[in-house]
Amino acid sequence: MPLPWYPVLVRGPSMSPTLRDGDALLVRRTTRVRPGDVVVARFRVRPSLLVVKRVARAEAGGWWLIGDNEFVADDSRAYGVADVEGRVVLRWWPRPSLLRRRR
Repeated sequence: MPLPWYPVLVRGPSMSPTLRDGDALLVRRTTRVRPGDVVVARFRVRPSLLVVKRVARAEAGGWWLIGDNEFVADDSRAYGVADVEGRVVLRWWPRPSLLRRRR
């Protein structure tokens, strides 16, 4: 049985300015999320790719995800619906902070 919490390391600029390349996150395993949450997920068309994105809306039995960086389109605009694996609770390195839902 997997642990309910696990660490994730951000790679790439798609969540800038909220998260930056190299940020270390603590993720809680759950599929219960709401729009505005930052999550860890896998796109159905690229299941080997684990991503950190923001929930935009529920769609087709999954979630439509977007990155905070409007100039990077490696989110649901490119890959479609995703399945959420967990919700990001906090960034613990290098600038500790709780991640709150964006409205």
